Amino acid sequence: MKRFRCMYLVSVCLFNTFVNFDRYGQTGTGKTFTMEGERSPNEEYTWEEDPLAGIIPRTLHQIFEKLTDNGTEFSVKVSLLEIYNEELFDLLNPSSDVSERLQMFDDPRNKRGVIIKGLEEITVHNKNEVYQILEKGAAKRTTAATLMNAYSSRSHSVFSVTIHMKETTVDGEELVKIGKLNLVDLAGSENIGRSGAVDKRAREAGNINQSLLTLGRVITALVERTPHVPYRESKLTRILQDSLGGRTRTSIIATISPASLNLEETLSTLEYAHRAKNILNKPEVNQKLTKKALIKEYTEEIERLKRDLAAAREKNGVYISEENFRAMSGKLTVQEEQIVELVEKIAAIEEELNRVTELFMDNKNELDQCKSDLQNKTQELEATQKHLQETKLQLVKEEYITSALESTEEKLHDTASRLLNTVEETTKAVSGLHSKLDRKKAVDQHNAEAQDIFGKNLNSLFNSMEELIKDGSSKQKHMLEVHKTLFGNLLSSSVSALDTITATALGSLTSIPENVSTLVSQISNMILKEQSLAAESKTELQKLINVLKTDLLSSLETVLSPTVVSILEVNSQLKHIFRTSLTVSNKIEDQKKEMDGFLSTLCNNLHELQENTISSLAESQKLCENLTEDLKTIQKIHSQELCQLISLWEERFCALEEKCENIRKPLTRVQENTEQKSKDMISKTASHSEKFCAEFDDLSEELRHFNQEGTKLVEKSEKHCDKLSCNLEIISQETEQRCEALNTNTLCFSEHWVSSLNKREEELQNVLKVVNQDCEASSSEITEKLSGCYAAHENQHNIFLGKLTIGEEELMTHSQELNKIIKIGSTKLNCFLQQDLKLDVPTGTTPQRKNYLYPSILARTQPRELLLDELEKKQPELLMMLNCSENNKEVTSQDLDEEKAVLVHTAEEPLSQEPSVNTSEDCSSSGGVPFFQVRDYILSDNPSTSKSVIWYSRYRHYS
Repeated sequence: MKRFRCMYLVSVCLFNTFVNFDRYGQTGTGKTFTMEGERSPNEEYTWEEDPLAGIIPRTLHQIFEKLTDNGTEFSVKVSLLEIYNEELFDLLNPSSDVSERLQMFDDPRNKRGVIIKGLEEITVHNKNEVYQILEKGAAKRTTAATLMNAYSSRSHSVFSVTIHMKETTVDGEELVKIGKLNLVDLAGSENIGRSGAVDKRAREAGNINQSLLTLGRVITALVERTPHVPYRESKLTRILQDSLGGRTRTSIIATISPASLNLEETLSTLEYAHRAKNILNKPEVNQKLTKKALIKEYTEEIERLKRDLAAAREKNGVYISEENFRAMSGKLTVQEEQIVELVEKIAAIEEELNRVTELFMDNKNELDQCKSDLQNKTQELEATQKHLQETKLQLVKEEYITSALESTEEKLHDTASRLLNTVEETTKAVSGLHSKLDRKKAVDQHNAEAQDIFGKNLNSLFNSMEELIKDGSSKQKHMLEVHKTLFGNLLSSSVSALDTITATALGSLTSIPENVSTLVSQISNMILKEQSLAAESKTELQKLINVLKTDLLSSLETVLSPTVVSILEVNSQLKHIFRTSLTVSNKIEDQKKEMDGFLSTLCNNLHELQENTISSLAESQKLCENLTEDLKTIQKIHSQELCQLISLWEERFCALEEKCENIRKPLTRVQENTEQKSKDMISKTASHSEKFCAEFDDLSEELRHFNQEGTKLVEKSEKHCDKLSCNLEIISQETEQRCEALNTNTLCFSEHWVSSLNKREEELQNVLKVVNQDCEASSSEITEKLSGCYAAHENQHNIFLGKLTIGEEELMTHSQELNKIIKIGSTKLNCFLQQDLKLDVPTGTTPQRKNYLYPSILARTQPRELLLDELEKKQPELLMMLNCSENNKEVTSQDLDEEKAVLVHTAEEPLSQEPSVNTSEDCSSSGGVPFFQVRDYILSDNPSTSKSVIWYSRYRHYS
């Protein structure tokens, strides 16, 4: 398909015509592959036969083939243009930078064409250079990966091929033909939501869809022939302006996706292709230029460029400011665009006017033709009416005769059908009698043959059964004798085997008790030795534990008891001090009213005293808590290392904890009492402030003395606590050393115990090996003898089983044969009784005796002359009916209007659907002539039914 399309385009292009080839479709449907294709690896195919080659290489291949075959002088130039984000870029630019934008101008020689400034054109000498150019352009073309296509083209591309051909006329004048072929690869329409395009890719997709939308609007405007076509809204449509509705020959390929997911895009592509198919181009052959005219055109262009260059160098031309020049150039471009649009509008209006005038002339000619046709039809109608009057009489006569013939024919048909029915009944009865006789003969003959065959088969079956019974009885007698001999041999062999097994078992049982008694004595000696060693180790451990116990008790008595006594003494002194302070507070309460001026200072001093006592008591409480924590840690360590001495240590530590609690409780009580008493003192001093004014100095000195004594006692308690902590550390170190010594002793003892146990285990294993060997030897002897006996018994048993199976198989075969014979006999008997013997079954088709009735007289029609005479007697009535029919033709205008209304209704149906009328309907019941049909033809005034004859029918009855 590609090859034939390319050949057609090339032939058109070489005919000195501009050709455009577009390709449109959804992204990922193979547009770029259709245009460019790929080269097969290893050059397996030629250019013409390569299945992967695209339209561009195939087209250039056809161009070079055609030009070389014609033998004309030619040159081929190609260019590759990219439209990316509404900007023009040259993909064949020799520089590596493709970002240089190109400018586009209107072609002064072609009003619908454009010129691109700076576009590189490369001369192609052979078809092998095409792929190099395509690879170069594809490398520079903008592509990106999306979710719908890994190599999605993000721009449109236009591959232009310009061909210059030189011809020589008969006069020897050289002419130049120019053909141009544009191969356009449009970027695919893209759904941004499905392709996953974001940021830059989303902008690219938006520009692509915008340009394709403009292209669709241009196609819609061209199809609907609107006065304004928006070519200039996109650079793509401006480049393709001459291809869409211009003077070039254009071909479009629409690529679609077979997936059901892309159904919407596929329908849009097909709709685009359908609309583009309706665009009407007017291709024109380019003017052939002579060599002189072409040289003249080039020289004029060179002279113009020289003048512009000289003016620019010498500055002799018109010079204005850059802003004014830009304003003028912008104004000129706007005016040029407006002029082009107005010219296009004028051309569209002129085309519309020409089309309307053509339609008006066509309608006028059609009206004149209709008038002439109407006159001809009226003349024909008058002639047919005259002819109709003449044929009516003849028709009435023929219909009267045919009605008489039809009535006679119906009577004859009735009599003939009755006769045929009687003949058919009689033939059926005769054939039924003959078939009954044939059935009787066949049944009798078949039963006689079946009886002979059944008697022969029964005799043969009884003879075979007698022979089988005789053979079975002889074989059973032989089998019984063989079984008797086998049982005797089996009993003798089993008795001898049992004697040998009992002898060997008795010998092995006598040797086993002796071996077991020796082993038991050895094991008992070993156990006694181990018990003595365990007793010695137990005594050593008890000695070590007693020593450790005595050391701990002595250390506790020497170190902890004096500290506890000192703490108790301090406690008693503190009690005495607080008692004295209570007496002082009572005195203060008595004189509370006398201390108004000294109340604030006394309260402050009391608060300071309270805080000091609380802090000292808190420190002593912290020391007690630290002591308990140390004791708990010591308890945890000793509980982990000495599990056997847990009970002793727990008792000691419980005693220490009780003592600490006893120390802690009075301290807390002291703290609470001091707090409560200080509060009471504050309240009492507030009430008796006046009485303490004179005695304040004495009381302050006493309170200072009490404070000093309390601080001294607290310091003593702290010193005793320090001594107690030091002594506890010494005790813990000593206990750790003794525990380590105890651990080493226990480790040595455990290692010695483990080694001795290993030795005993090895000795026991050796003893067990000896016992096992003896047992294995005796068991092997017994098993060998038992296996021998078992093998002998098994052989005898197998022989016996073999004989039994053989006898059983023979019995089964005999029984099966007898069963088969019995089944065969029963089946043959059943077949003989049910199938072979046939009965004469009544079919119910044998005819009975019957009397047949049939007509003996046939009807006959009167002669033609008599029928015509009867019709002439009724001639006056017929003439009256004919006059009535003429009067009915001259109906009123109201009747004509009604008939026309009926005609307008029936004109919408096809003319072939004529109403069926039974023209042979008999009206003998009313005593008149049969119906006949009259057709009148008129012309309808409806314009939709012009040039067509509409018929209608009226049924008339002549009585």
